Amino acid sequence: MRPPPARVEVVRDRYGETALDDPYRWMEDTGSEEFSTWLAGQAAYARAVLDGTPHRAALGQRVSALSGGATRRRGYARAGGRLFYLHQPAGAAVPVLRVRDAPDRPDRVLLDSATFGADPHHAIDWYVPSPDGATVAVGVSAGGSENSTMHLLDTGSGRERDHPVSRVWLPFVTWLDDRTVAYHRYEAGAPASGRPPSASRLHRLGEDLATDPVVFARGLNPRVDLASADRPLIAAAAGGWVLGLVSHALLGPDTSAGLSECSLYVAPVDGLADPAACPWVRLAGPADEVSGFACDDDTLYLLCHDGTGHGRVLAVPWSDPDLTRASEIVPASERVVEAVARAGDELLVRDLVAGRSRLRRVRLAGGRAGVPEEIALPVDGTVTEWVPGADGVLLILESWAVPPSRYRYAAGAVRPADAEADGGGDGPDGAVVSDLLRDVVVEYAQVPARDGTLVPVTLARHRDAPRDGERPVLLTAYGSYGIALRPQYRPELLAWYERGGLYVVAHVRGGGEYGRKWRDAGRGPHTERKITDFLDTAAHLVTEGWTRPGRLVASGGSAGAIPVAGAMARRPDLWGAVVLHTPVTNPVRGEAGVAGSLDEFAPGTTAAGRDQRLVADAYLRVADATPYPAVLLTCGRNDPRVDAWQPAKLAARLQAASTSGRPVLLRVEADGGHGFGATRQQEDDLLADELAFALAWTTTGH
Repeated sequence: MRPPPARVEVVRDRYGETALDDPYRWMEDTGSEEFSTWLAGQAAYARAVLDGTPHRAALGQRVSALSGGATRRRGYARAGGRLFYLHQPAGAAVPVLRVRDAPDRPDRVLLDSATFGADPHHAIDWYVPSPDGATVAVGVSAGGSENSTMHLLDTGSGRERDHPVSRVWLPFVTWLDDRTVAYHRYEAGAPASGRPPSASRLHRLGEDLATDPVVFARGLNPRVDLASADRPLIAAAAGGWVLGLVSHALLGPDTSAGLSECSLYVAPVDGLADPAACPWVRLAGPADEVSGFACDDDTLYLLCHDGTGHGRVLAVPWSDPDLTRASEIVPASERVVEAVARAGDELLVRDLVAGRSRLRRVRLAGGRAGVPEEIALPVDGTVTEWVPGADGVLLILESWAVPPSRYRYAAGAVRPADAEADGGGDGPDGAVVSDLLRDVVVEYAQVPARDGTLVPVTLARHRDAPRDGERPVLLTAYGSYGIALRPQYRPELLAWYERGGLYVVAHVRGGGEYGRKWRDAGRGPHTERKITDFLDTAAHLVTEGWTRPGRLVASGGSAGAIPVAGAMARRPDLWGAVVLHTPVTNPVRGEAGVAGSLDEFAPGTTAAGRDQRLVADAYLRVADATPYPAVLLTCGRNDPRVDAWQPAKLAARLQAASTSGRPVLLRVEADGGHGFGATRQQEDDLLADELAFALAWTTTGH
């Protein structure tokens, strides 16, 4: 069986003196019958090859056993004395939303997304309870699309309080009081490329959704400057004030941290009654590099980088929104400040040190900020969640070998949480599987890059794995948007460790492990560094005697495909296999896609932007008559972040160019997107496919 051939229709572009041929430009029309037919043929071919791969059946069973045996809880929130969280019992496809009305009351299911239908499957994307906890806004989408429909549920009965609202993609949903909610909505109809226009609206429970007024939008108020692709968001409300956030770039899942390229505005909440005349005051712009915030009734606490690289925390009164008069309460240091949260009479500060979480507190009693104090953590890993409440802060901590576990912070100390008060009474998530990970060793190292920079590396393996130069190594990286790859509990990888494999994370430049300067060192004109950091990590693993060329597997997803696919294009001889999940492979054409312009480069209309994209473009670097490694690419038909044509074009190009005889597969998830909202079975099948493919093409004799 062979993959279906792709029609070649060369489009030649000129970038200055450089001519670039694109033989598969026609695939960018992803709705065409020709592309759909070709994609279906590729999916069938990939499925046949993967199902016939040695160890696939055994790995599928093992991964499902390791994954399905654990209960997952996440997304905690408190409101009105109630505790809310997403709960995925062992074996369940997707999480349900549960609520505990009081510490002495049993948990109950508030919303099960399966009630919306199974074909395609539905998943809860986000939820935001009202201050009194009586109503919950819940975003639900189909098939991994992330195109959320907002449902307003009565917490007592679980019934819908109003008609659902479509196209509420982002969790920027802010309750102004117990009955009034601000939400961000995209306009109907998708543009040819980039994001559709959007606006923030106000809804009052019980009123007609069709009359919800637009309160924050482009062209609405002369005090607020928005470009066509900007997103106007109501990000917070407290003490009679609202915080408007204008996003000029991409947004992650967190509404109060991990921000970039944004502007902040402050106004009295009463001003929203007349949106055109609302007295918005501009508090910060992109140059101030605000990446997070917290607030109370009197003060905004802003996490700013503004040249510091690692970040500092400023306090600004709502009533005097002027950064030039702000008070610095956490100065910049060697720590990367990731987020802040208000808890009682303290401000909590979440830091990143060598890729692992740390916590500090600043006492605010008496109207003056104290000196930041260290809070000792019982887990050397990641603070996945923190949820302030009247009696302390619920913390979720995890690491490579410690499952997400609940703790409570109060009065300067962290202790195990009371299961009855903090949701779920059956122990830490995945506790049984965690016992099996006692034989997994996690090591941290620094690898010298070719320019002398030390690149942090995490290596996980079974303690008995020999350093014999023959280990199959799954090497991954991300290196974009300032995102750090933190310690994450993944018991399913035991299926890889049991077969002698190493799992290695290269924390390449472009990520956030060492703050903004680390990010800037791997993007824009420095994009090549993230690729060479990845290659230098691979070479280090060979030099240190763990593995050899041909036993290395490069794996990356989304923008993490830039260093991974870039390394494949530059050194195809180094890899036994390459796995690319919903990858960015053709950024030169990225602005023609759903995501529009990528923040990692200068604008594509400039010479600098085109040059930077060419460095990152693996598709345009594929050379004819070259022995490429085995390559597995994946795509989701409902992906709102990376178009299916990006992995499709690279798959077609490699299938035509490679002379190695090794397969190039395009795995298609018809009922999936970028990975968010995937079912447990979809996640398990994908990992089993990846591990079986990796093992098959790094085993002696292949």
